[in-house]
Amino acid sequence: MSDAQVAKVIARCPQMFGLSLDRKLKPLVYWLSEIGMSDAQVAKAIATCPSLCGLSLPSNLMPKVQLLHDVGFSDAQIASTLTVIPALLTYSSKRLAHRLSVLQAQGVLTETSMRTCMKMNDAKFAHFVARFD
Repeated sequence: MSDAQVAKVIARCPQMFGLSLDRKLKPLVYWLSEIGMSDAQVAKAIATCPSLCGLSLPSNLMPKVQLLHDVGFSDAQIASTLTVIPALLTYSSKRLAHRLSVLQAQGVLTETSMRTCMKMNDAKFAHFVARFD
């Protein structure tokens, strides 16, 4: 990460100082690179959404990526999406699973629709999917 990115992360999430490099940060960076994110993409994701660093990899982040795999997204699509919306992994599993299932049931589940809909509040999401009934 660049000095500017590090400064941004620390300013937005000062509790980063308390995270273990070996137990939290390195495993997260390694895992994100394993799903296909470049070093620059990982740095951008963490700079944009530093709260990712505080989430549990095995009990929080990995199951959410598995949900994305389960509905047919490839590692490349997931990496691309997380580069644009790293906060996707901070949403609740319930919200993610519900929205993915609704979009899939409506036949409109794409990388673009997922990116768009995950950022919507519940009312806007309901309005969006009502167009397909």
